[in-house]
Amino acid sequence: MESALRGRLVSNGLFNRIDIDALEHLLDDCARFTLVAGGTLLEQGAENDCLYVVLQGELRVYLGGRHMPVHTVLGIGECAGELSLIDGQCVSALVIAAVETELLVIPQAMVWSMIDRSHGFARNLLAILSGRMRRDNLTLVTTASRSLEFELAASVDALTGLHNRRWLAEAFPRAIRRCEQDAAPLCLVMADIDHFKRLNDEHGHLVGDAVLRTVARRLAESLRSPDLIARYGGEEFAILLPQTGTDEGLRIAERLRRAVEDMPLATLTAGAVAKVTVSCGIAPLGRDATLELLINSADSALYCAKAAGRNRVKVAS
Repeated sequence: MESALRGRLVSNGLFNRIDIDALEHLLDDCARFTLVAGGTLLEQGAENDCLYVVLQGELRVYLGGRHMPVHTVLGIGECAGELSLIDGQCVSALVIAAVETELLVIPQAMVWSMIDRSHGFARNLLAILSGRMRRDNLTLVTTASRSLEFELAASVDALTGLHNRRWLAEAFPRAIRRCEQDAAPLCLVMADIDHFKRLNDEHGHLVGDAVLRTVARRLAESLRSPDLIARYGGEEFAILLPQTGTDEGLRIAERLRRAVEDMPLATLTAGAVAKVTVSCGIAPLGRDATLELLINSADSALYCAKAAGRNRVKVAS
């Protein structure tokens, strides 16, 4: 074996720190070839029965095609094709030469012979496999975490931190169905900040946003653990009260109204706003009611509360 090739093999990866003399006659029978830059070494879904060792150049591994980010880069002494060679399954990743790359090709039968003759070779191959699995596991965890972050971002209102209308459209119907199945009562409360447009016009949107955040937090903190709340839009909030009849729902809505009315806002708004109030409309769950019907009914009650002077609670008739 050429001394230059021997040096490149023993310094990295698969042949690192092993007695290569025991494997020299096997390596001499292995082919070598050069892959042009951009050339494909392994294609997803294809069969493979060889282990490829990088002698010169660089390979790039893509999990989902060339249009995806590079998953990993393989340099001199590192190998490709080991997973499909060992488990007999089709290739799971696309492997492409980043630059002109020289490769040593070790057929499957030769790999098993090297494992039989060298514990060091077997140890290095196991280390490579475990490293790949660990890195892939980390990628899965990272991807799952990002997916959860994106999902959370898509369902949360950025200003108030409450769930948004998109989340409401999925979560509220599920709670309604559970109460229907259990023959349990349920109420929907629509709460709206009184004179909010005037507040925005007189004091600006920064003060308006601060008031919105504070009201949202106070409403959420005043609810029971099974209750659901979402920002419905603008200064309006939707609150679902499972296992709750009309009388209890009225008491809860009154508690929410008082909680907002009692909020100290002077410090928060630099004296611009002393206090705000909310008006609430309540709709109990009726036979064959849908979320849309409940919202319409609660909104009608809310408008009645506004017309009656605001800062009060009305139940849908």
